[in-house]
Amino acid sequence: MATHEQYVIDEAGKRTAVLVPLQEWERIQAALEELADIRAYDEAKRHPSDPVPFEQAMAEIESNTGE
Repeated sequence: MATHEQYVIDEAGKRTAVLVPLQEWERIQAALEELADIRAYDEAKRHPSDPVPFEQAMAEIESNTGE
């Protein structure tokens, strides 16, 4: 993924921040979200569990959200 970043520098010439075009930032955010999903999937696969019937899962979710 190519980026076109610009750096903000302080009086000493030290880089203190980065500016990226909004469209590139949105692509970076989407890639990070996808990576988080992949990591969550990999973690779930490391700890296999028994399947839960859909109705039971929904009942548990609703009881945890107070609905």
